Amino acid sequence: MALTERTLRTIVIVSVLYVAAQIFADITSLRILLLAGFSIDGGTLIYPFTFTLRDMVHKVAGTMIARTLIFLAAGINLLMAGLFWLVSVLPADMTVGAQEEFGALLAPVFRIVVASIIAEVISELIDTEVYNLWVKRFQDKFQWGRVLASNAVSVPIDSALFVLIAFAGDLPAEVVFSIFLANIIVKGGVTLLSIPAIYTVKDRHLEKNKNAPE
Repeated sequence: MALTERTLRTIVIVSVLYVAAQIFADITSLRILLLAGFSIDGGTLIYPFTFTLRDMVHKVAGTMIARTLIFLAAGINLLMAGLFWLVSVLPADMTVGAQEEFGALLAPVFRIVVASIIAEVISELIDTEVYNLWVKRFQDKFQWGRVLASNAVSVPIDSALFVLIAFAGDLPAEVVFSIFLANIIVKGGVTLLSIPAIYTVKDRHLEKNKNAPE
């Protein structure tokens, strides 16, 4: 199927936002915040948007592109963590100073990235399958349900995997549980707020039918 310029532009924009949100979330997760009585990693402020962004890519580009984006984002995040580690261990220019702050701040991102990659790939692939099941069952009806159903399954899985891999053993158990609970609450709220976004892009199969020769 030949994609229109508008469709290609949409895929590029949403994919870039998805990868950027993944990277920002990994870095900001290094700081634990206290909001409304809950311990919460900073990445939770932006990471929940990735689920709806993935749904948008799925809708406009199809299952294979969505899966490719998931693995590509994981690879980019891993490359970022490796680059941070390499820069932190290479000798510093002592005429500037030891610059140990860089390593102290960003070197620990590796565990966060590993946790994020494992949680992201597993939960987003599950999200993709639930999305597919919803579309097969309801076709173009209840598009808001695609977001709700897929996120309702993937969000708890993602939160549990990420929190356990990233923080278990380093933080008190009650803090880890608080982060998990806060993740569920914030991601659920973002899911509800982001539902209208699914209506801003066109279905892949509708675009295909529109461009099919009569």
